[in-house]
Amino acid sequence: MPIDDFTCLEMTTSHLLYLHGFLSSPASTKARKTAAAVAQCHPNVVWLCPMLAASPRQAMDEVLHAIAEWPRESMAIIGSSLGGFYANWLAERLACPAVLLNPAVRPARDLAAHVGEHTLWHDSDAHFVLEPRFIDEMKALEVPHISQPERYLAIIAKGDEVLDWREMHSHYAGAHIKLLPGSDHGLSDYDQHLDEVLGFLQLA
Repeated sequence: MPIDDFTCLEMTTSHLLYLHGFLSSPASTKARKTAAAVAQCHPNVVWLCPMLAASPRQAMDEVLHAIAEWPRESMAIIGSSLGGFYANWLAERLACPAVLLNPAVRPARDLAAHVGEHTLWHDSDAHFVLEPRFIDEMKALEVPHISQPERYLAIIAKGDEVLDWREMHSHYAGAHIKLLPGSDHGLSDYDQHLDEVLGFLQLA
């Protein structure tokens, strides 16, 4: 689907949820840049970027509780990497638009070999323990296929050194896709795409 054909989204976003990736946090570069752009250009939009719990089940329970009073017809989600996987699950559950930045498609498979303790990228004093049960919790959240492709914008980098861009591209077939010839998993060129991200979501 052409990336510039956003007219199918007959809504305006008043509430925006941002979900960070594995070993990341609300202090990530993309989260901070998005928050700053929203605050500067769309000050009336309600913004939430929570620190996600290590347990996928707990993380989603806490997010659903935090947005329980949000209007479903005018909320949207941005998710990066593992946050993109979570955003996919939430978007299907809540029937809301989502922008996915190099989204994980099968994190249970990819992270199974990484069970154990890790250090967060943005805080060397903070630790994250990936427990075996969390892998099963991820499996339970897998979305076999998206039901409304027009609600999704996926920004996918062929230069992603962590995830397979072909798998991402296939999973979001029919959605709005911006396929980058290079870049990387962290989208170090995110500044070049931020306007399109916010434009797709039609922020109030």
